Amino acid sequence: MRAVVYQHEEHEGVGLLGPALTKAGFTLVNRFRSARHDDVDAELVVVMGGPMGVYEADQHPFLREELAILRERLANERPSLGICLGAQLLADAAGAEVFAGKNGFEVGVGPVRWSAEGVRDSVIAGVRPRTVVAHWHGDTYKAVPGATLLASTDRYVQQAFRLGSSFGFQFHLELTAREMGRWLELGAEDLRQRGKDLAELKAQLPKLESAERENTELLQRLAEHFAQTVR
Repeated sequence: MRAVVYQHEEHEGVGLLGPALTKAGFTLVNRFRSARHDDVDAELVVVMGGPMGVYEADQHPFLREELAILRERLANERPSLGICLGAQLLADAAGAEVFAGKNGFEVGVGPVRWSAEGVRDSVIAGVRPRTVVAHWHGDTYKAVPGATLLASTDRYVQQAFRLGSSFGFQFHLELTAREMGRWLELGAEDLRQRGKDLAELKAQLPKLESAERENTELLQRLAEHFAQTVR
């Protein structure tokens, strides 16, 4: 089984998701800022994050290519997984508006609150009411037509959704504390310009490390869901 991964930044890889997909029987096929039409027929397409916005496809033509693949996969009821920018692309492909969030830049380690539908979902079921995850986004999206809202934060309602066999997560379940620390170092200047306290953000990393086991278990259930869907 192929899991085609759309990656947009060198340092934003699959993280904890990679081993979960491999264990579930997938072979990962990486595409960096590119898409191929035969990705429509892949068993799974995974779209990772990135600093660009869905509405910036004129500057980043590969986004338009990815959107076309996601739209066709949704029409054909083939599963896809979107993370951060990937969730926004999946939301757009399903007909939701994506835009710069009015509640500011959400970055750091903090909980998401699962909805009542989320804790009853066959994949999410078993999680605690709140899960500690990594956040790094400024954009958001309106409610996705036909989708189930799975999670929210105090800052942004739209944090995760399920649409058929596909899932979108605005947050980064795949990030380890070590990788989050690396992201903070790489993005230090941008974070300072946004008025963020780098030391304060780094002080949150132990909470993410403590959550890694729980997040890994959820990613494994997600990977097994995709494997069962396509078998």
